Amino acid sequence: MRIPFIVAGAVFVLDQLIKVLVVHVLNLRDVLVIDVLPPLLVLQMAWNRGVNFGLFAGDGDLTRWLLIAIALIISGWVLWWMRRETRPLARISAGLLVGGAVGNVVDRLIYGAVADFLNMSCCGIDNPYSFNVADISIFIGAVGLILFTGEEKTP
Repeated sequence: MRIPFIVAGAVFVLDQLIKVLVVHVLNLRDVLVIDVLPPLLVLQMAWNRGVNFGLFAGDGDLTRWLLIAIALIISGWVLWWMRRETRPLARISAGLLVGGAVGNVVDRLIYGAVADFLNMSCCGIDNPYSFNVADISIFIGAVGLILFTGEEKTP
């Protein structure tokens, strides 16, 4: 049962270190945009007060605390669910999801919103949305939980 906690801890530390580097050291909160490999990779500051793509965004404290509570409840439930799971890929997926969720919770506690800054566009498609390392981890973790949990098929 240690795997989800180790993975979650690693994801959390990586996410927070990158956010400190980008938001504070590179001062993206004031500069707002830094072209890295445009348009493939642009650092574009966005403060997300909602969930994915800013859905359910609200400036009020109620929304902020509700999203924090939901993230912590889901993280706790996923860890509880994993206590009987034996497949390593499922446990790694759980750690990815939980580490990313806790990283975004810390953002909401510190900044009042999630610090999103990665923006990628390609092939004539202009992506208006930014995301962060925690978001990537949550997405990969959720897909992994779908793929690597459930009834094991016997041949």
